[in-house]
Amino acid sequence: MTHPRTSPATPGADTAANPSTDHATDTRTDHATGTGPRPAADPSDPAPGNTPPGTTTLAAATPAELRDHVTAGLDAPARGWLRRALDEAAAHPGTHGPISVWELRIAEAGRRCSPEHADAARVLILHAARADAEALSRVYYQGTGAERRAVLYALPHLVPGPEGLPLVEDALRTNDTRLLTAAVGPYAARHLDAHQWRHAVLKCLFTGVPVDAVADLDRRAEGDTELARMLTDYAAERTAAGRTVPADLHRVLTLTDPPATPSAPAADHG
Repeated sequence: MTHPRTSPATPGADTAANPSTDHATDTRTDHATGTGPRPAADPSDPAPGNTPPGTTTLAAATPAELRDHVTAGLDAPARGWLRRALDEAAAHPGTHGPISVWELRIAEAGRRCSPEHADAARVLILHAARADAEALSRVYYQGTGAERRAVLYALPHLVPGPEGLPLVEDALRTNDTRLLTAAVGPYAARHLDAHQWRHAVLKCLFTGVPVDAVADLDRRAEGDTELARMLTDYAAERTAAGRTVPADLHRVLTLTDPPATPSAPAADHG
């Protein structure tokens, strides 16, 4: 099931991000959206603003580290369910029939594991199933926002090449801050070209995603004069409109050329 594509929101629009809004129906800043079906919400998905701690590290952790962390936090029934789900996925990877058993387990993870651990459980199932780019795309486009996040977190370990970039690009067109956080991880740092990566950084500033979520920020921002120009223009637009400049903007600007960066503007605490 392919979802309609959306136009990227422009940083100058200053529309508040709604983390729970699916991009297929988000028309606040993306006026070219389609009207395709919206995946059903996962009942275990955290409420906006209550993203479980540690989600920005999901893409960086090895499967073994992730499993140790998750199993330590689950109760006995959830641990048993996860163990069976991982065994099934390892025994029956790939596609079997209309839908694989491990895809059903990914959909079920929200009910079986706590909201704090559901994302990690889904990532582990994807690892156990050795999902390739095609399988990950299917899960992403047919899944809920939570399932899409898991796909994005799993990309760095499962897809060595750029085949997963369309999923990152799709996530970057949304205003879902949790999806954006998952999208700007190590896979994006590795494969987004300079133009796309700069706009991803600006999208984080625009929607309020902390730049700490942007993997490899220091290295990629260093000496990037075009990023510096874009940040300066965005800050000028905010100032001209009587709005405060996000503190994270100055932090990134400093990374682009530390000696030449002026003193920090007023921080946005709102």
